[in-house]
Amino acid sequence: MPSRTKKFRGTRTHGRGKKAGRGAGLHGGTGNAGLHKHKVMMMLKYDPDHFGRHGFKRPQEVVGAKITMNVGDVQESIDRMLADGYAHKKGDKTVVDLAKMGVDKLLGSGSVDQKLEIVVTESSAKAKEKVESAGGAIIGPQ
Repeated sequence: MPSRTKKFRGTRTHGRGKKAGRGAGLHGGTGNAGLHKHKVMMMLKYDPDHFGRHGFKRPQEVVGAKITMNVGDVQESIDRMLADGYAHKKGDKTVVDLAKMGVDKLLGSGSVDQKLEIVVTESSAKAKEKVESAGGAIIGPQ
């Protein structure tokens, strides 16, 4: 049996009409082509929110997340902070400057058994309670 190509030798379009052999010719383009023109009714019926902006974008100063650290993490990394210059000894206490490290808030997860004087902008009630029960204090940045 001869192939279709051989069958249509001598005909210009091989039985496909004028544009059917050109990619997505018969169905009006590929993808989102024609949503403002010949496919507008399909767009209005099945995807009416396709064009334009939707919703509300909150300003970044409101959305911005705080950089936080737990008291347990401060306890664990005290040696590294002393080496990097974010902490120093002051008598029997260790002064840790979290504000200098870029930490915005101290949270209360973990345990503390050293006397720490922590410099931070904000702290949770649980963090303050744990640091003060160990004999330390939380102070605001200078």
